[in-house]
Amino acid sequence: MVNPANAPIAKATLREIPEAARAIGLQTHIVNASTSGEIEAAFATLARDHADAVFVAADVFFTSRRVQFQTLATRHAIPAVYHLREFVEAGGLMSYGTDIADSFRQVGVYTGRILKGTKPADLPVMQATKSELVINAVTARALGIDVPLTLADEVIE
Repeated sequence: MVNPANAPIAKATLREIPEAARAIGLQTHIVNASTSGEIEAAFATLARDHADAVFVAADVFFTSRRVQFQTLATRHAIPAVYHLREFVEAGGLMSYGTDIADSFRQVGVYTGRILKGTKPADLPVMQATKSELVINAVTARALGIDVPLTLADEVIE
């Protein structure tokens, strides 16, 4: 699911997800949503089409609607994967993405170096290097999914 109003993320998702899915023999169906009503309609479409799962693309609007996503995924019994742990904390199945706390630590290191006199232009560009897989075991059991919890960086019970 992508938010077409978030053009850079939607464009990348529309290009990369189908390609990755084909590489492992899966089919994809992209659904768009940019309002709460469209999120609800998208889940109804996914349920009608008997989707095996949904991947929710990174989007600030989607993050603000994480409880709605969890409620609809549960109602329609559709396993959902997200980019942030906050979705899983709200009851979503799993997330895989940047460890935000680690990113904030890196910001602190940069800030410290700047305050000690390093010119910002002299600092290397950094990207997040630590990702985390968070699984909600309660949701997995409710969906009847046997998820190997040992793969997770954190399991929410």
